[in-house]
Amino acid sequence: MENLVRLATALGGSALAAFALCRAADLLARFADARHPETPLWGLLRRCRTPLFVVVLAALLRWSYALAAPGRGPLEDHAGAVSRVLLLCLIGGGAWLAVRTVAAVVESSYARYAGRSRDPARLRRVRTQVTLIMRVVSVAVGVLAVAAALVTFPSFRTVGTSLLASAGIIGIVAGVAAQSTLGNLFAGFQIAFGDMVRIGDTVVVDGEWGVVEEVTLTFLTVRTWDERRVTLPVSYFTSRPFENWSRGGPELTGTVFLHCDHSTPVPLARAHLGEFLATCGTWDGRAWDLAVTDTSPTGITVRALVTAKDADDLWATRCAVREELVGWLAREHPGALPKVVTAPAADVLAARGRRTED
Repeated sequence: MENLVRLATALGGSALAAFALCRAADLLARFADARHPETPLWGLLRRCRTPLFVVVLAALLRWSYALAAPGRGPLEDHAGAVSRVLLLCLIGGGAWLAVRTVAAVVESSYARYAGRSRDPARLRRVRTQVTLIMRVVSVAVGVLAVAAALVTFPSFRTVGTSLLASAGIIGIVAGVAAQSTLGNLFAGFQIAFGDMVRIGDTVVVDGEWGVVEEVTLTFLTVRTWDERRVTLPVSYFTSRPFENWSRGGPELTGTVFLHCDHSTPVPLARAHLGEFLATCGTWDGRAWDLAVTDTSPTGITVRALVTAKDADDLWATRCAVREELVGWLAREHPGALPKVVTAPAADVLAARGRRTED
């Protein structure tokens, strides 16, 4: 009975102490966040309260159990196993706390940088780099935590000595077997720090255009205009050509082609296009034009050129211009619409008539 009381006292006292310490840290972070609203660091650090509680509780339980176990019968019999379990919890909680803390610092730094910068392209580049850095840090901390957990088992320490002797051979075999994965890994670093493609960029891959939604160390996700997700390995962007419409900036220039009759009043169509664009909300006002770019025996090709601040507005502007010009021609100049000739020309009929008379 005395052993159960001591164990309950150790567990309860450790839990209360850990809760009080984490509560105090949370209140301190909240107070600092209220005093310094210009930086989101303290608010982001409040996310660390759960892993901090795990770390503090595991540390206090190891200490309190060590005090309650010696000379206490059943408690002493299981002291080694309990101590190892608590140590594993401490290692896991420490890794969790480290990842949360680094994420808070990185996100706070990015938020302050985003508040000062007015260059959308630079912001997308930094955001992509920050995302990949956080993934690398998470993987590195996870690997270290697993290694530290394995070292706590004596059998793994013995096996580790023999494994080191064959590490060279294992490394060669693993490199050959995982060369595709390693290629994607290095391609991810090349994309992040080579500024080839960034989160938020508008790209065209395999005939599909969309916005880069996620970049990881091994794959990249593109959200298409119809809200589908196209997932591609990052090595695709380092081994094949692709279009990046946001590489130099989000502004774009687009064209609308109309097939018309030779009698089309091009100057009037040009003037009407200018009047329409003045009322078009998606046109950014940078440039526009309308010109005849081609001709054929059956008609002419008219090209309307417009600009917009991004790909979505450009698509909307092109559709609006196409619809307006076709409607204007149908209302005001129906003879300018393309025709399909199904009857012989008048001069051909006249020549046939003369031959018949002769």
